[in-house]
Amino acid sequence: MKIARLLRSRTALLLALLADLLVYAGPPGPYDYTAASFDRALAMQELVTEDWLALDGVVGTAIGVDGTGHAVLKVYLEAPGVAVFPRFLGVEVVPEVTGPFRALPAEPEPAADAEAADPTTAFPRPVPIGVSTGHPNVSAGTIGARATDGARVFALSNNHIVAAVNGGQEGDVLLQPGIADGGRNPDDAIGTLFDFEPLEFCRTLSCPPNRIDAAIALTTPEDLGNETPEGGYGAPRPWTHEAELGLAVQKYGRTTGHTLGRITGVHATIDVSYRTGTARFEDQIVISGDGFSAGGDSGSLVVTKGVLLGDRRPVGLLFAGSPSTTLANPIDVVLDRFGIRIDGS
Repeated sequence: MKIARLLRSRTALLLALLADLLVYAGPPGPYDYTAASFDRALAMQELVTEDWLALDGVVGTAIGVDGTGHAVLKVYLEAPGVAVFPRFLGVEVVPEVTGPFRALPAEPEPAADAEAADPTTAFPRPVPIGVSTGHPNVSAGTIGARATDGARVFALSNNHIVAAVNGGQEGDVLLQPGIADGGRNPDDAIGTLFDFEPLEFCRTLSCPPNRIDAAIALTTPEDLGNETPEGGYGAPRPWTHEAELGLAVQKYGRTTGHTLGRITGVHATIDVSYRTGTARFEDQIVISGDGFSAGGDSGSLVVTKGVLLGDRRPVGLLFAGSPSTTLANPIDVVLDRFGIRIDGS
């Protein structure tokens, strides 16, 4: 009996010490959150998003984190003060001014870095990924990656870059560089449009949901390589990584080259402006980081940065943004749609 009591007392002491360690281990990391708070935020997002997006100046919602172990409901605004929201609805509500979100075809003046490769120029074949491309009726965007279905090789980018916002037809030429960067048809062709996911645009009384802005062009290993130019991150991995709050990411794109950012929103519902109207996207990835993207970076592949045992793993396909914030489709949804995988290393 004495031995049993002694064992119980020692067990109780060990449990008490463990509890103390947990209490005094310090606050959670800035991107940690409890599963219960995430579920509450998700349930509230699904309840309020449609009504909130009907308000002038509200452009999206997403799940974020407050830095103290709780998920929050983010609401994205075009400008300060466009709408007023309660501070707490079962979870904290966090307004964030992002400006309007727009698809990101090329702008007239790309950024330049004299010490790095210029991704707006024509490259010898096979061309690298992360450089200027586009349908002949599009200014320019970015080749995100080389992909394969096991038998054929494809260039992966956005619908609005490769398929001209639903206007392209199978067999249309893909150029490198894009028209805005001096590309000419047919001299600069590196492939032909093979498939794209049609974009659905908002109508007077409804906004049908989109999941991806993506397209693929049939090409060859002789025309398209699988690495970024010098100064980029190299070749992406062939296996993917799910988007997580706080995940450090990188991309290489036609306009801003190699940039770093961090995922600050998941499960986002966002209204995005195109030249033909507004399209609503669900279950998107939100990335923050100064200068992470600009016009012409559409189509860039977003990959992990510094992840243990998995650096350069594909996370998303960049397609839209604002001056402060970038949007990406979850890469697994894109790859599943076309039955392909990233042809990386």
